[in-house]
Amino acid sequence: MRFWGVRGSIACPGPETMRYGGDTSCLEVRCGEHLLIFDGGTGLRKLGRRLDARGPIDTDLYFTHTHWDHIGGLPFFSTAFDPKNRLRMWAGHLLPDNSLEQVLHTMITGPFFPVPLDIFGADIVYHDFVCGEVLRPRPGITLGTAPLNHPNGATGYRLEYGGRTMCYVTDTEHVPGELDRNVLGLIEGADILIYDSTYTDEEFPRHLKWGHSTWQEGVRLCEAAGVKTLVIFHHDPSHDDAFMDKVAAEAERARPGTLVARDNMILNL
Repeated sequence: MRFWGVRGSIACPGPETMRYGGDTSCLEVRCGEHLLIFDGGTGLRKLGRRLDARGPIDTDLYFTHTHWDHIGGLPFFSTAFDPKNRLRMWAGHLLPDNSLEQVLHTMITGPFFPVPLDIFGADIVYHDFVCGEVLRPRPGITLGTAPLNHPNGATGYRLEYGGRTMCYVTDTEHVPGELDRNVLGLIEGADILIYDSTYTDEEFPRHLKWGHSTWQEGVRLCEAAGVKTLVIFHHDPSHDDAFMDKVAAEAERARPGTLVARDNMILNL
């Protein structure tokens, strides 16, 4: 897996975020010959440039939800413009009132964007599912899903392949003193949990109902669910490299082996 965007809320490029990165959420996962993408934040633009150099692409793009920081890279995803490519897009938080195709059509159209969604030249299919469903997009790949506590809804994912498990759980708010049962059930025994760590426990009370969690809650969830490695993710735009260095040091003391996601970081299972 390779991180192309690790930031939350809004992209924040600049000298203060160069080491950890300023692009918003986007994760590339390779399961053998199969490619899966999670979220289409501004990091998706860079991923598209890399994919274009590799020839025809056949991939699945899974959205946790459709807030701007998770879809803002889609209009600039060059892979979607090439007729040689095949792309399936998935979302589990929109039914029954909306569909993924409807929501993206609303975003990628005037006056918000100068060209419509139909400008994409790739063979694109839109899929809506209900959180809680188990998806099997490719042979040997199982994708569990669960609803997350976030304004307008969001989906957590559990990817199982080759005897290994990666969980992608971002944009969720916990209740202090209570471990989220939906999240616990999703991440049980996982090798890696990539978790919404927008705030610290100290900051959290000032951001109630904003839909985000803390790295300390990630530690508590991993301890309770027997997760091997926590990856701190979805960094707040106000947290510069110096702040993230402190988080990394504190997290290492709290749970040795905990990682802080950085742009272009690669993890192998």
